[in-house]
Amino acid sequence: MQRMMFKSKIHRATITESNLDYEGSMSIDVNLMELADILPYEMIHIYNINNGARFETYAIEAKRGSGTICLNGAAARMGCAGDLVIICTYQPMDDAQAKNHQPVVVKVDSYNHPLLDHQQPRIVKA
Repeated sequence: MQRMMFKSKIHRATITESNLDYEGSMSIDVNLMELADILPYEMIHIYNINNGARFETYAIEAKRGSGTICLNGAAARMGCAGDLVIICTYQPMDDAQAKNHQPVVVKVDSYNHPLLDHQQPRIVKA
């Protein structure tokens, strides 16, 4: 049996901008994408803490180190600059994989810079 398991998230990121005229997606600082194991064009689930909106789109890379979290296209209607969001990914796993799986949680500061775990210098594990 396959189960859909939580793979990774960027926790409490701050939306830096919304661009209604862009084709679609969410632009994410490439540093955060790499830390959270999110690939360009991968489906992401976004949960807006401020307004309760929950929606899906895909990730695209924003400038490395910029802290950019930008809602593009139709997704721009789901939040605005200053809103806090949780950006999640999921993946199917069989029972054996799921029992030992540990998702990646990337926590960020108010500038969307990663908060580092002292024992895991690149990521914060859940």
